[in-house]
Amino acid sequence: MSNDYSRDFTERQLTTRLVYDGRLLKVREDTVQLPDGATARREYVEHPGAVMIVALLDEKTVLLERQFRFAPQQHFFELPAGRIEVGETPLKTAQRELVEECGYQAAEWRHLTSLYSCIGYSNELIEIYLARGLTHVGSALDDGEFLEVAAVSLNEALEWVRSGRITDIKTVVGLAWIRMFERPMAQG
Repeated sequence: MSNDYSRDFTERQLTTRLVYDGRLLKVREDTVQLPDGATARREYVEHPGAVMIVALLDEKTVLLERQFRFAPQQHFFELPAGRIEVGETPLKTAQRELVEECGYQAAEWRHLTSLYSCIGYSNELIEIYLARGLTHVGSALDDGEFLEVAAVSLNEALEWVRSGRITDIKTVVGLAWIRMFERPMAQG
């Protein structure tokens, strides 16, 4: 096994076709040239990008949302998140979503990391932020948006991950990130 990691496996786009153009997502089918010269088809979802917020009420308590997700047909506990609107920076999206969905403003914001949600078939990039110093200002849910906000101890939320009660991958990553890399605030 080589540890060089310098080989170029880039696939070159030859053609692109918009298969579906929705309000949130676009689906494309491209013909690409593979590194060996052969061609292949690639289908993928174009997404405008999103944010997720790890909002801490205090050093041991995180805000979660419980909402119904249509595609898997079940309710999920998740960290607050939302789509980046055209012309909006990721931080502005995070600030807007925290107020709209949870009813809180934060005095302190810090970008934690960026992650792709599903590299096999989507270009969705999620920017994860930490929000602290929360002040309740009242929520303003979007039309057709229904959710409950829950203040949960970080330890309990992590137990929900272990037990399978939390299965949303972005939420799993956000909670694990806080536990692994923000240890001083997550103890107890």
